[in-house]
Amino acid sequence: MDILSPRQNKILVLAGKKGRVDVDDLSATFSVSPQTIRKDLHVLCDRQLLQRVHGGAIVGSGIENVSYEARRLLAPGAKKAIGKRAAELIPDNSSLLINIGTTTEQVAHALKNHRGLLVITNNVNAVDIMKDFMGVELIIAGGKVRRSDGGIVGGAAVDFISQFKVDYAVIGVSAIDEDGSLLDYDFREVRVAKAIIANARHVILVADTMKFERNAPIRIGHISKIDTIVIDGGLSQKFRESCREHGIGVVIAD
Repeated sequence: MDILSPRQNKILVLAGKKGRVDVDDLSATFSVSPQTIRKDLHVLCDRQLLQRVHGGAIVGSGIENVSYEARRLLAPGAKKAIGKRAAELIPDNSSLLINIGTTTEQVAHALKNHRGLLVITNNVNAVDIMKDFMGVELIIAGGKVRRSDGGIVGGAAVDFISQFKVDYAVIGVSAIDEDGSLLDYDFREVRVAKAIIANARHVILVADTMKFERNAPIRIGHISKIDTIVIDGGLSQKFRESCREHGIGVVIAD
């Protein structure tokens, strides 16, 4: 699947802020023809990133996530930078839990040169990435594999993860609310994420700024449960104050 163009990524950002984008407005904003914008919207809707409506497109309902392959196309440069920066926070000879997510996958890629790592994950994609890393010992959680994204979810995965007490956890979430709530779409994945947070001494949240422009219905927990957030851009003043209040380290990935 081809990556999105810079204009298509910008259209997604505008849609996330406004909830809706119109063909005529986008045509004027980007100084291109309405036909060109319609082609962009067709690509974005075909990949389930937006939904077409008369005259434009809207963000999804907020109760169902976009496809995993489509999420890989969102802000790929930012996610790679976040993954690299998060991996730098994890020392050699430590233990680590990683959950499902396109950004946590980038952390997995960036662990290639680490040594003496024990990694436990419910992320089939992360296992595929790291299986040949000589310095990483891999353990995969048992349970049901979610076909949509390769996440291992459910009670068996929760019970398996709860056996461990690791040095670090790297988690991704589907959305972050302004009040500090960490949100997801699947209650089964939420249970796994909660178990990962509860069984790590230091929790690192990896998130691009688009997570603040999305919504999801199920609460994982509050930002106060996080020790460090690695993000690609500016945070609102309210969210920064919340991080400061709870002693959360903020790392900006260039």
